[in-house]
Amino acid sequence: MKVVHIIEALGGGVYTYFRDLSTFFGDDEINKKIETTIIYSSNRKEIDPQKIKSEFSNGVNLIHINMVREFSPLQDLKSVYELRKELKRINPDVIHLHSSKAGVLGRVAYFLLFKKKKLFYSPHGFSFLRTDISRSVQKLYKIIEQSFQTLFGGTTIACGDTEFEIAQKFGNSKLIRNGIDINDIRKYAFENENEKLTIGILGRITFQKNPEHFNKIALNFPEFNFVWIGDGELKSSITAPNIRVAGWLFDHQLVLKELNNIDIYLQTSLWEGLPIAILEAMALEKPVIATNIIGNKDIVIHNETGFLFDEISELKPYFQILSNSVNRKLFAKKAFERCVDLFDKNKNFEELITIYKS
Repeated sequence: MKVVHIIEALGGGVYTYFRDLSTFFGDDEINKKIETTIIYSSNRKEIDPQKIKSEFSNGVNLIHINMVREFSPLQDLKSVYELRKELKRINPDVIHLHSSKAGVLGRVAYFLLFKKKKLFYSPHGFSFLRTDISRSVQKLYKIIEQSFQTLFGGTTIACGDTEFEIAQKFGNSKLIRNGIDINDIRKYAFENENEKLTIGILGRITFQKNPEHFNKIALNFPEFNFVWIGDGELKSSITAPNIRVAGWLFDHQLVLKELNNIDIYLQTSLWEGLPIAILEAMALEKPVIATNIIGNKDIVIHNETGFLFDEISELKPYFQILSNSVNRKLFAKKAFERCVDLFDKNKNFEELITIYKS
């Protein structure tokens, strides 16, 4: 069986997802049955294009095609042409599209093949849920998602429970949650002692991650230390003296070491698919406090593995509870157990194989 994955948004958690996917499907035994090709674009600032080939398994084929996130008629036509050419050459049995832009470009390229293939689409967070765009653009993106599903068919594979609920309204859908390499991440799990309670986030400093909100929280709790593991265009919005910005760490081992050094993971996102960073924090046995949005609420169980919040005013009792090391360990243990139960990449990729073969 030949499977082609197409992804434009190769950055952030999606990068981790694909690195793990390449390791799993690049395994010698699985590779004998499933030949995997990843067609990707490397335009996102937070990734090092030179590291992709070294960090991804040699057992998968990597093909670079230039794709851009925003609408660009000329470049999008070029991308469709290149995608169709590669798909025609490979002649796959399965085409799996990832994220909204690849979902559009890939479906058009698939249609132009004039050959029926098994078609799958993973939104990794529907584009119409973004809050950095106007309501009219949100409606347009929703119409595109619905109409492309109707016109081209295929099966949507949702990465989280709420995304699955939405996808079912558009057509044929399955649920396979995002997963992580728990055993690998556990190599970096060791007890740490911070003089002050340290609260951290991992990701790009962009509108989606809401750095302004993170900054306000730090200002409201000067008794704690905060760290942002990452960088981005909105770095200037982080002004609180008790926040340290770690910057881009292109080595994933360094990222996990930084993540392990925190006491509490804080996710301030405005929208998400199913955030890998939260899963990594849970695998390192960190309790999570997160905004009560799609994606976050599909991972965090309120008052069990952490807390969900809507307003900064809600945070004081949560921080008080987790300031106690005994309480923190109880929440962390539950977070780790939930991660093992639902978000193990090996179990979830096995489910993906079953769907491909069905």
